[in-house]
Parts: sequence; structure tokens; C-alpha cells
Amino acid sequence: MDDALELSWGARCAGLAFFSLSIFSVALGAVLLLVRRWPNPWCGCHVCRAYLTGSWAKDFTNLADWYAHLLRESPTGTVQVHVLGCTVTANPANVEYMLKTRFDNFPKGKRFAALLGDLLGAGIFNVDGDAWRHQRKMASLQLGSVTVRSYAYKIVAQEVETRLLPALADAADEGKVIDLQDVFRRFAFDTVCKISFGLDPGCLDLDMPMSDLANAFDTASRLCAMRGAAASPLVWKMKRMLNIGSERELKKAIKLVDDLASAMILQRRTLGFDNTHDLLSRFMASDVAMDDKYLRDIIVSFLLAGRDTVASALTTLFIHLHKNPEVAAAIRAEAGGDKPSTYEHLMSLQYTHAVLFENMRLFPPVQFDSKFCAAADVLPDGTYVEGESRVMYHPYAMGRTPSIWGADYEAFRPDRWLTGPGGSFAPASLYKYPVFQAGLRVCLGKELAITEMKAVGVAVVKAFDVEVVGENGRSGWAPTFVPGLTASISGGLPVGGEKDQEQRRASPGRRTTRGVGEASLVLDNT
Repeated sequence: MDDALELSWGARCAGLAFFSLSIFSVALGAVLLLVRRWPNPWCGCHVCRAYLTGSWAKDFTNLADWYAHLLRESPTGTVQVHVLGCTVTANPANVEYMLKTRFDNFPKGKRFAALLGDLLGAGIFNVDGDAWRHQRKMASLQLGSVTVRSYAYKIVAQEVETRLLPALADAADEGKVIDLQDVFRRFAFDTVCKISFGLDPGCLDLDMPMSDLANAFDTASRLCAMRGAAASPLVWKMKRMLNIGSERELKKAIKLVDDLASAMILQRRTLGFDNTHDLLSRFMASDVAMDDKYLRDIIVSFLLAGRDTVASALTTLFIHLHKNPEVAAAIRAEAGGDKPSTYEHLMSLQYTHAVLFENMRLFPPVQFDSKFCAAADVLPDGTYVEGESRVMYHPYAMGRTPSIWGADYEAFRPDRWLTGPGGSFAPASLYKYPVFQAGLRVCLGKELAITEMKAVGVAVVKAFDVEVVGENGRSGWAPTFVPGLTASISGGLPVGGEKDQEQRRASPGRRTTRGVGEASLVLDNT
């Protein structure tokens, strides 16, 4: 008996020693990984110190404004944040070098794929090489189709007339204050679901909650963005391994996205896809073999591209129109009160086009974009970039750079985009204005997005005077953005207003919207 007890005590000691050694090994491995992956955690330069301590927030509303300040002060338009192992640039020559000249040396990279891989999978925004080329070729064929563009415009026009304008009219008639950002996010979600998947979630019923898919996608996008903001990837990777905190929440959100995407695919397969025009059906009807995982990644990519970016740009547009009522009046005058808003008519509106681009110059929906330098390189401005390090170009900062836009870069001035006696729209170089990216990765959905924004902007401006209310409406107010893959305003954009007396019109015919739970995702057969 004593021998058994002694052996048991010895086994316990051995177990404790083994456990302690295991903890020590894991801790040592974590420290070594931190040292290897965190390029210079002890850097004491003013930029790194401000980033780590958050002291930049004393002088700047948003992190993007701090970066814009640093890049304006830099002689080359480039700075390095050593603790992140990141080079940040607002130099157009560098942007062209990364996105065109040395495209293959500046891929998304494995670290970017790791950050967003749980959400985006192997979708077009998260892959490089042959996988990216294959998806881009397929997407280009579909998005460039006249049939798809016509189909998309009809859906946008229908959503504007039968849902968006009636929702705003009801709010105006009842004297309600509503969150315009929430309205546009609902509108864009309904629209992208109908165009991309042939599904109608019916979110633009302001009395109903957002759909489960929209909420889960929002949560996953926000938490993935938080991964990228961490000083070291070790932080979120350890949390994911232990399934705690934000990583536990992210896992739940992505599981819901996966389940709802699977339901979409199953429903589309059940009802057929040979004679429909939505993008998912066209992909499924192609000769290329696609499993459900591949289709799921396509669904998520379309949601990311077609919903949040459009909603973000429309929200900030009405901030500028509130501050510049003469611009809203000029849009009304150009659109003409009696002219129907056909596709051809919208495309002819040069001043309105300039307003949209000027808005996105100051408030790009995607404020920055990251690449990874595959092999050590030297940017055109002379900045040395180490291999396997992160390189970020910053459209938000570029829109606030006097060397690109002149001394009045802070002014909202749409006519900077117009030229000639008739005031024709003249685009800037995409490397000076990479809001839609540039080079080989330039946005394939650019024309669809502009058409949707034009249709919404013109219709709302013609029918309503929109006033930003509360603290957000005061002089000098600037939006605070929340972390995310696209720019989203903290607290939304509360607005009120009345129908414009000169442009007053009968409210368009209303249509009852459906519920928004998982079971309410029904195919739109119109």
C-alpha cells in the first residue's frame, strides 16, 4: 500500500513537472514568435509610440486622419510604422509601382489571407496568382455583360421607386428622425441580394430588424478588421486557438454566414438557375465545376463588394449635400424635374458624376488597402521595403494631399472634376485616385456601383430636402469612423426633413416587404 501511495505521489510530481514544462515551452514559443513576427516591438520613434499608446487620438478624430497628417508632413508622402512592420504611402508613383509596374511583387499575401480567410475564404478579394486570375476572368465576363447591367439597373430603379422613396416619405410625413446610414445599408443589402443571388431579404422595412445574414456579416467584418489593427498577429491567433473573446464571437458569426449561404445555394439549386439573370445563377450555370464551398466564397465576396461600399458612399454624400445645399440644388437642376431617370439619362449627368467622385475623394468607402512585398524592393520615392513586410496605400490620405489636389484639397468642390465649356467630367489617374483600386485589380463592379449611387442620389435629392440633425448637423462636425473593412460612421447619420415643395410628388406605390429571418429569404420571381 505504501509503495502504491509513493508511486502515485511520484506520478503526480512527474505530471506536474511535465505540465510546467509544457506551459514554459508554449510561453517561450509565443515569445519567439512575437519577436519573429513583430518586426520592432521596442521602437521608440514618435510614430510607433503614438500608435502603441493611442496618443494620436488627442489631436485626431480618426486613425485615418492621423495617417493623412503624417503623410502630408512626409517629404516623400510615405511613412513607416516599425511596430507593425508596415510602410504606408500616399505617393501616386508608389501606388502605380505596386499595382501595375511590380504587381507580382506586391500580392495580397499569406498574412492578409490569414486575417480574412475565415470570412472571405478563397474568394477573389483574398487570393493571388492563378486562383485570382481565374475568378477575375469569370467575374469580368459576367459583370461586363449587357444583360447583367440591364438586369441590375432595373432592380435598382425598382428598389428606389417602390421601397426607398416610400420609406423616406413615410418618415418625412410623420416627422421622424431616421438613421440614413441604416437606411442605405438596408437598401444596398436588398439590392445586392437581388442582383447577385435572386433573393429578396426585404430589409428596407424600417420597422423590422436587419436580416440575420446582414448582422452576422457586419459582425464578422468588424472583427476581422480588428485582427488587422492588432500590433501582432499573435494576439488574435492565441485568442482563436483558445476560442475566447472576439475570436469566439467571430467564429459564431462566420458559422451563421456559412449556414445562410448554404441555404441560398440549396434553394437556388432546388428552384433552378438556367433561365435567371442573377450573378449566382450565372456562375452556377457556367461550364466550370463549382462546389458549395467555392460558391459560398463567391456569395461573401459579392456581399463585401456590393453592399457596404455603396452604403458608405451614399451616407457621406448626404453629409456633403447637407453642408453644401447649393450642390444639391445644382443636382436637381441638372436632373430636371420632369425627365425620367432612365439609364441613359443618369449616365448623361456630368455634374452629378463629379459630385459622387468628389465625395469619394474625401470619404472613400475603403480608406486603405494593404499588400505584402514578396521580395525586398525599393519604391519610386526611394523607400526601401523589406521582403515579407506589409505595404499600405491610403486613398483617404491621398484625397487630403495638397501635392495631388492643390491647396484647396479640404474643400468640397465638384467642379474640380469638370472641364471644357460644357462642364464634361474628366477622370483623374486611378493612381492618384485609387478609390476603385487601379492596375490589374481595378474594381470590376465600378460601373454598377456608380449607376446605383447616381440613381439613389438623384431620386432622393429630387424628392426631399435632407437635413442632418442633432450634434451631427452642427457646423464643423466631422464623422467618426468605426473599425471595419469599409468606412462606417459611429452612431450613424440621423436625418430629418420634408418633401421639397417644388419637387413634391405623390408617393410611389408601396409594396409590402417580407420578414427578414432565415426562413424569409425567398426568391424574387418578378
